[in-house]
Amino acid sequence: MSVNSLAATIGIEEMTRFAKGDLADLCDAAEAAIRAGGGFGWLTPPPRQVMEAYWKGVLLVPERRLFVGRLDGVIAASAQMSRPSRHNEVQAHAATMTTHFVAPWARGHGLARELVVTVCAAARDEGYQLLNLDVRETQTAAIAHYENLGFVHWGTHPLYAVVDGAPVAGRYYYKRLDQ
Repeated sequence: MSVNSLAATIGIEEMTRFAKGDLADLCDAAEAAIRAGGGFGWLTPPPRQVMEAYWKGVLLVPERRLFVGRLDGVIAASAQMSRPSRHNEVQAHAATMTTHFVAPWARGHGLARELVVTVCAAARDEGYQLLNLDVRETQTAAIAHYENLGFVHWGTHPLYAVVDGAPVAGRYYYKRLDQ
């Protein structure tokens, strides 16, 4: 899918293998997002070889689907859909969205929204009834974004993360996909 936004072209695709330059672009975008406070478990970017190993590993996990957003052909965003374990019968109805970020230099073009819409559609197409996600409460733009897209805040964990030695709460959300 491609959408024109202020002369920039955005596209969302599922990544099943890395073409030339894709892994470097994804690492660059992730590092920029982490530095801007939108990390997904990292407060500072890890060494490049760790970041590369992480993304390569994502493609090897059968329960994960990696979606990327491109701005003018360059990977600038990502989101993953994580399926429940095949042995988790009672939660087989719910997938989880993780590692959703947009590099700071690519914000404002609709990539964040299009990634969420794509992950929701992929989960719905696989028969999931819910999509879950969690986010640090300090990520106020992401919280507003998810709530605007219909995610329901159902709980808060007061000791979700530790940032600079201080606890940070986390917010938990779900979205019904079967309505």
